[in-house]
Amino acid sequence: MLELDPLMAQRIADRAMQAIDCNVNVMDAHGIIIGSGDKQRLGSLHEGAVLAISRARTVEVDQAAADQLRGVRPGINLPLRAQGHIVGAIGLTGEPAAVRQVGELVRMTAEMMLEQLALTHLLERDSRLREELVLHLIRDEPLPESLMAWAQRLQLDLTMPRVVAVVEIDSSNMAVDEALQELQQVHALLVSPARDNLVATVSLTELVILKPALDHNGQWQPEVHRKRVHALLGRMHEPRRSTVRIALGQYFAGSGGIARSWRTARATLAVGKSRQPGQQVFCYQDLVFPVLLDGLREGWQATEIRQPLLRLAEQDPRGQLRRTLAQWFAHNMQPLATATALHIHRNTLDYRLRRIEEISGLRLAQTDDCMRLYLALQLADPA
Repeated sequence: MLELDPLMAQRIADRAMQAIDCNVNVMDAHGIIIGSGDKQRLGSLHEGAVLAISRARTVEVDQAAADQLRGVRPGINLPLRAQGHIVGAIGLTGEPAAVRQVGELVRMTAEMMLEQLALTHLLERDSRLREELVLHLIRDEPLPESLMAWAQRLQLDLTMPRVVAVVEIDSSNMAVDEALQELQQVHALLVSPARDNLVATVSLTELVILKPALDHNGQWQPEVHRKRVHALLGRMHEPRRSTVRIALGQYFAGSGGIARSWRTARATLAVGKSRQPGQQVFCYQDLVFPVLLDGLREGWQATEIRQPLLRLAEQDPRGQLRRTLAQWFAHNMQPLATATALHIHRNTLDYRLRRIEEISGLRLAQTDDCMRLYLALQLADPA
C-alpha cells in the first residue's frame, strides 16, 4: 500500500494553495500534519483529520467544534484514497461553508497526484525487479520465489531461450552525473520499442540485454541478430559525448545457457576492442577462435606458446616480420594474396617467411609448428 510521505504531502499542499486562497494541511494515515502552508503546524496531531480517516468521510469543523479538538481550526477535512485505501487526509482552513465547494476539487487533484505517484513507484519497482532478474540469470544464481512470482504476474516467460548482448558506454572523459545521464538515455533506447528484451545496468559503463534467441520457427539465426544489433547502434547515432560499443554473444540452449552467453559476449567485447579498436559492433561468430582462446592468456602454457614471437621481436624490433606472419595467416597462407595485401613482391614474401622460420626455429610447412605460430599471434597483445 502507498504511504504518504512528507515530500509528496508538501507538494500537494503547495499545488492546492496556488489555486485557492486558504491554508491547506496534508496529514498522514495517523492524522499527523506532514505538509502545510503553515510550517509551524508540521508534526502536530490534527484530531479533525483523525476523525475523517477513522470515519472514512468528510468532517466539517466550525469554531465551536474546533475549540473542543486538539490542533484543529475551523475548516473541512477530507480522507485521501490511493489504490483503494485511505492513506491520509487533506484539510482546508476556513469557514466550512466558504471552503466546502472547493474541498472536493482539491481532494480530487490530490488523489490524482497520489495515483500518479503510485504508478511511478510501481514502474520503478518493476524496473528494479527486472534488473534483479537479469543479474540472477547472467550469474546463473537460483531465482528467489518472490522474483519468480513477480515474473509470473508480469507474464515473463523464464523458459524463453535468450542470447546476451553487452553494451559498453565509454564515458571516461565525462563527470559521474553526465555519465549516469548518458547511461539512462541508452537504457531508454534499449527498452523501447518493446521486443521482449530484458535489460539491466551492470555498472556505470555496462548494460546487459537478454534478447529472445530463436525465430518463429525455433531456429537460432545469428545473421538476424547481427542486423538487429547494427540497427540498434544506428538508433544511437545522435550526437553523444561517449562511445557506445555492442557485443553479441553465442546462444546456448538449456540450463545455464544465459550465463554462458553473457560470458561469451563479454569476452567478444574484450577481444573485439583489442583487435578492431575502430569498430563498435562485435559478434561472437566473427571472433570464435580468438574468443575461445581468450581464457588461455594466463599461465605457463600461454607463456611458452608466445616464445616464438618474443624471439621475432628481439630480431625485428620494427615488427615487420610479425605483420607479415599475421597477413599470411589472415590470407589463409596463400602467398599471392599475402604479397598483394602487403604490397610486396612474391620473392620478398618468401624471404620474410624464411627469416621467420630461422628466427623462431619453427617450420611453416609443419602442422604443429604452424599451429604454434598461429596460436602465438592469437594470444599475443596487439602490436
